[in-house]
Amino acid sequence: MPLVEVTYAPGVAESKLRELGAVLPHLVSKAVECPEEPYDGSLQPGDVEIRFRRLGPLDRSGVDVVIEVRSKWFESRAANRQERVDKLHREVRAATGLCSFGVYLSLPSAAWSQGD
Repeated sequence: MPLVEVTYAPGVAESKLRELGAVLPHLVSKAVECPEEPYDGSLQPGDVEIRFRRLGPLDRSGVDVVIEVRSKWFESRAANRQERVDKLHREVRAATGLCSFGVYLSLPSAAWSQGD
């Protein structure tokens, strides 16, 4: 289950953020799919968590939007993580038209549990 945090500059339009929020679950799921956690195209509640945070007055960023993706480490994910994040960047740009943004993919050793 990927956790996604989107940090954005005050000038980014809410409509663009809504558009980003609509496409990220699918794009992130494709980006991190692997044999251990295959993606069948049918997202369920809790499959991808996205949080949006506006930059504060003391925050500094060189881009308008930073998308941070954290997903559990598997060797199959880690083997080509740069290819995965580059592809995710291209797909976000194609889907939203965003230009000034970055994508950070982190694969920590982690565990997840969710109730029904």
